[in-house]
Amino acid sequence: MVADRAGVSTATVSRALSNPALVLPETRKKILAAIDALGYSPNSAAKSLRTLRTSKIVVMVPDVANPFFAEVLRGAEEAAQQAGYAVLLGDTRDEDAREADYAQMLLRKEADGLIFLGHRLPSPIAKLVRAQGAAAPVVNGCDFSPTLGVSGAHIDNAAAAADAAKLLYSLGHKRIAVLAGARESFITRDRLRGVMKVARSMGRDKGLTVIHADYTIESGARETTSLLSNRHPPTAVFCFSDEIAVGALNACRLAGRRCPQDVSIVGFDDVRYARFLDPPLTTIRQPMNLIGQTTVRLLLSILQGERKEVASVQLPHELVVRGSSGPAPK
Repeated sequence: MVADRAGVSTATVSRALSNPALVLPETRKKILAAIDALGYSPNSAAKSLRTLRTSKIVVMVPDVANPFFAEVLRGAEEAAQQAGYAVLLGDTRDEDAREADYAQMLLRKEADGLIFLGHRLPSPIAKLVRAQGAAAPVVNGCDFSPTLGVSGAHIDNAAAAADAAKLLYSLGHKRIAVLAGARESFITRDRLRGVMKVARSMGRDKGLTVIHADYTIESGARETTSLLSNRHPPTAVFCFSDEIAVGALNACRLAGRRCPQDVSIVGFDDVRYARFLDPPLTTIRQPMNLIGQTTVRLLLSILQGERKEVASVQLPHELVVRGSSGPAPK
């Protein structure tokens, strides 16, 4: 309909909407007039032609089923809606190909900006960041590293993990296991650095067991089951996510180990079900909603031309002590 009224091909209309810079101004005006005449409402297509903006933001999430990311997404959507933007969700499942597909939406002008909550910068976006620097409409949330060259919002993961380690050592635990995430994740590296710093300062680093797996319930259950079968099992398990901690709790229950009398368990994130577990989970609280809001605000400041350099916004964390942690068994 729009193509017929404007006297152009459907391919030209599509190109005008997805990449207006490739269409002559006179042709864009014809298509804009056709869209207006046909009474599209809300007239987002016409608006995109006038402003070269889509009023859409792509948010890439490694695992949309993870309650941590769900809360971050809620914060991002709230901030985006207040600013007149819609959020396009990209569940990448932590796969390179999916990340690249969603990244192309920004390059094809189907979205004005991109927020990614993982640790990888898709190669097409990496080229854009190298070319535009801090002006590139790309922001990282949660898993921040200055080497990426983009602005981001996050907590001090090393300090947060150190707080959890200090708690366990103060309770008398000498055999502590750390269930960490993937080695290539910046979050994993930072949290592990915080734990190791505390362990070394107390001369306990040789009593520390570190296992790299993934941030899932299944991983927590599998690795904890293996740990408990050791001749000298750990008396405490520090999990780098609450999902891992849920799996660890289940493994203890199935093995007939009491928590915290036999094994203390500490998580990370403080997702909303953490306080309802049995026992309630000791964990590091992240301001998940605020992380989402802050990433959107950072992105908007880039889109509005207000940001001239990369920004690292560090948000507060809190150690929340509940029933899953207790003194080391005698």
